[in-house]
Amino acid sequence: MQRIATFNINGIRAAHKRGFGDWLAHRGADVVALQEVRCPIDALPEGAFGDFHVVYEPGELAGRNGVAILTRQPVSAVRTWGADVWLASAGETGTLVAGHDPGAIARGLGKFAREGRYIEVDLAGTPITVASLYLPKGGLPAHLQKPGRMREAPDGGAKYQRKMDFLAAFARQLDRSRRAAKAQGREFLLLGDLNIAHQEHDLTNWRTNKQTEGFLPEEREWFGAQLGPRRLIDVQRKLVGEVSGPMSWWSWMGQAFEKDVGWRIDYHLATPDLAKSAVQAVTDRAASREERISDHTAVVIDYNM
Repeated sequence: MQRIATFNINGIRAAHKRGFGDWLAHRGADVVALQEVRCPIDALPEGAFGDFHVVYEPGELAGRNGVAILTRQPVSAVRTWGADVWLASAGETGTLVAGHDPGAIARGLGKFAREGRYIEVDLAGTPITVASLYLPKGGLPAHLQKPGRMREAPDGGAKYQRKMDFLAAFARQLDRSRRAAKAQGREFLLLGDLNIAHQEHDLTNWRTNKQTEGFLPEEREWFGAQLGPRRLIDVQRKLVGEVSGPMSWWSWMGQAFEKDVGWRIDYHLATPDLAKSAVQAVTDRAASREERISDHTAVVIDYNM
């Protein structure tokens, strides 16, 4: 049995102050994918990743992004999009390792390659390739931007277009990674914060969010195109069925958390045989606002491999 979790911790220093260390120590996970670690290597809290082996790609944007994969056993291979990666054995000082040639990645990903958005590893002893992704949040297209109805100043659709560019390029890379894993006799598992609610029951107020970034028709269409019986399976949805949620992100504002007004944007997307082996999915929703570690929560799935 492999217990695998994905968790956008929204800053590892803040998360540790809210109890992330205790969660990590007692959750019993074999593999943990993290997003938005948001911390330079030399500023990581003491014991930041517990007694796990760590692969961490911090990126080059100060205070933003950063993805990691924590494992109980050392991994057998690491791949980035050309960025340097920090490797650390459990309880030992880590080493910064130069990334591979970024020319090997799919067309269009070069401008995102060093932002701390993606990393993938081959697990040792288990034929699975695991990836951690933090997909750009994006924004609204220009024709939907209306001053006075936005928290941010209109940008003419720049953030929207940047997300669309990422989606187009990442689809090519995702297909390449999945096929490469298959060629090596490995299953493939994409974990992370995709910043897209795929279906109506993946967010609470879907009717009022039809023109909100993260639930735009073109984003949902892209998401659906990555899924299929011979491609990738939304594992949690397969296990829980066509029900509302379970949500994995709630705003810190107002009573969103208390009223469970949230979005399901944190996913396990697995190749079909791996998805078939999943036996249980749990969303680690905190019991109260005071006990929240992040604005996201962990999505934990047990795979009977």
